[in-house]
Amino acid sequence: MLERAGVRGVLVQLSDAWQEVAGRADYPAPLQRLLGEALAASALLTGNIKLRGSLSLELKSQGPLRLLFAECSDEGRLRGLARWEGALPQPLDLGALPQALLAITIGGTEAGQQRYQGLVAVESAPLAQLLEGYFERSEQMPTRIVLAADGGRAAALMLQRLPREGGIAGEVDEDSWSRVGHLTATLGEDELLRLPVEALLRRLYHEEGVRLFAARPLAFGCGCSRERVENVLRALGRDEVEAALAARGGEIEVTCEFCASRYLFDRVDAERLLSATPAAPASPLSH
Repeated sequence: MLERAGVRGVLVQLSDAWQEVAGRADYPAPLQRLLGEALAASALLTGNIKLRGSLSLELKSQGPLRLLFAECSDEGRLRGLARWEGALPQPLDLGALPQALLAITIGGTEAGQQRYQGLVAVESAPLAQLLEGYFERSEQMPTRIVLAADGGRAAALMLQRLPREGGIAGEVDEDSWSRVGHLTATLGEDELLRLPVEALLRRLYHEEGVRLFAARPLAFGCGCSRERVENVLRALGRDEVEAALAARGGEIEVTCEFCASRYLFDRVDAERLLSATPAAPASPLSH
């Protein structure tokens, strides 16, 4: 909280979790940066709401960037990936991607849990500005978001202006939001990525009454399981599963794209899962 300014915030800094995700593929530099920003943003948005389940950012297009996916669970587990075809433009302009759409999905990961999804038209703007626009439209709350990533670290900062009563004794001057915005504009990318949280916030906002709350640990973690893979295969249907068995010598191998876990199924396994009660499919997996 910036109490004198009537502003609340969330700050995320990732190292090991981001390196685990970044090391899963040989991402081109502009895509690696965008994926790091998205991963930090998923944790940022999760830290801003009461959540049961997970929050994901998923960007799809018909251009060379086919898919960008980042997710953070209510337990602080992070995972992400990207798929692309051919050469990516540099710089990577999201607004130039044909038929690009960003989906923000919030809610349960288990069958029966309610999920909510918001869609954001992707214009010629950085990811941070797209998210700012989403929050200002959905919550009617002025929002500032800063994202940064390199090969070793990823970070994100979000500030939101509270109603007037959000300040100390309700006394927040009219210029506080503008002043905080100007201070935030002086924040360098390297500072956001590497300065300790308390030092960073007090350097920027020491006159705004900084109050820190307990930190929340974040780590790489994948929610894949044999049961979820079975749900995916069941959703494909008997014809496709049997065709896959025939093509692969009576065995199906499924590899999770997030954590590289391998799941094997033979004909007996396939018959058992296809005869069971249908369940909802889970996250994207590669065969």
